[in-house]
Amino acid sequence: MAPRSSVTRYIGSLSARLLALTVIFVMVGEVLIFVPSVARFRLNYLQERIKDAHLAILTLDATPDSMPSKELAADLLRHVGAHGIVVHRQSTTLMLDEGAPPPIDESFDLRNASFLTLIGDAMSALGEKGNRIIRIVDASPKEPRPVIEVTIDEAPMRTVMWAYGIRILELSIVISLITAVLLYIALQWLLVTPLRRLTAAMIAFRENPEDASRVVIPAGRDDEMGLAQRELATMQETVRQALRHNARLAALGTAVTKINHDLRNILATARLMSDSLAESEVPEVKRVTPRLLAAIDRAVALCTGTLSFTREDAAPLRPSRFALAGLVEEIAEVIEGKGEDSPRLVNQVAPTLMVEADRDQLFRVVSNLARNAIEAGARQVTIRARRDAGATGIEIADDGPGLPPKARDNLFRPFAGSARPGGTGLGLAIARELMRAHGGDLVLDSSGAGGTIFCLMLPDMPGAVPTARAEPLHEMRPPAAS
Repeated sequence: MAPRSSVTRYIGSLSARLLALTVIFVMVGEVLIFVPSVARFRLNYLQERIKDAHLAILTLDATPDSMPSKELAADLLRHVGAHGIVVHRQSTTLMLDEGAPPPIDESFDLRNASFLTLIGDAMSALGEKGNRIIRIVDASPKEPRPVIEVTIDEAPMRTVMWAYGIRILELSIVISLITAVLLYIALQWLLVTPLRRLTAAMIAFRENPEDASRVVIPAGRDDEMGLAQRELATMQETVRQALRHNARLAALGTAVTKINHDLRNILATARLMSDSLAESEVPEVKRVTPRLLAAIDRAVALCTGTLSFTREDAAPLRPSRFALAGLVEEIAEVIEGKGEDSPRLVNQVAPTLMVEADRDQLFRVVSNLARNAIEAGARQVTIRARRDAGATGIEIADDGPGLPPKARDNLFRPFAGSARPGGTGLGLAIARELMRAHGGDLVLDSSGAGGTIFCLMLPDMPGAVPTARAEPLHEMRPPAAS
């Protein structure tokens, strides 16, 4: 495709369209003014003929028996531009004519003519081709009682009407061009030029969004253009922050990839030593060793899951059917302390409630939420579960101080939603991703001075066998939108 010329680009530009529309709109406005202006001109023309006719009739009062000579009558009619004049007074009627006046083609009574009637008569007069003999009836402008009739030719009036109309159109064209140019300059200054700068800034930012110098600087205007500039600057800064976060996530993935091999070797060594501990005959060692092995396995899974979070594919699921209460008891043994004043995890899940999910991932989600609550200052974490057709709701409630506003606003955003100093905010983000991989979700129900409540929504896996119905899911507190 051949490149467009500068003239072609200008014709299709916003500036050219604004200029053309301005001229068109001004011309339309002038046409709307032209029609009543011509009608008003015709009315003034006819009223002038009425006034001149009245003055001509007044001269008859100075003649003997109100009978002027033929020469005087012809001069008076020529001065008025009429074929005949008739004045109806209260008691008399005076007449002045040529002796054999031509037949009348149309009569117009100006006394009761409406605005629309005057416009219609004026447009009709402009559209006539030949000459018509018209009679005009109106009251005298000097005396309201006399009624004056004047018979005149329409052609002279049409000629001056066209001349007046042409002057109006010429003036309209000049006014429209001046208005269009001024409006064009104003629009260029207020709208088009700032819009071009805004477009150029967006193009420059698109080429290198990480360059802070390419973020648009608002001009400080209070109108819509200023608002657009401020919103664009905010959006560009948000994009830059998102890119920085993505870069940090990429760096995290790279770092985890590099340490993954060494960490796995360390954990493998710990696993071998733990296996040797499992052969011990000491009862306490035999009791603790399975938990230690499970903790090492979860550490390996945590490393792998953190690496998977930096990738776009969903976490792989290994669903199984298990009792939820047993999972909660296992979490309680891991996070509860040994002292009497240590935080406690209260298990209120029915022993018969069965769920189908990836047990390790669900362990990771629930334990993360419980551990976060304890680290935030909670003394007791209560876990409840309710079941309804096709889904299980798990509620994790604590008596801690609640989440700070910054944590609530960025709750599930990596590196931004941590509620404690030094936290990365990855825990909740990974937990929500794991729940959504199950087809469910993790949401914040409420958070305040009385504690925080998170809700896990866990739908049944396809092909799952229904369990005995426990307490209904809808009796749980409905989760708020996060």
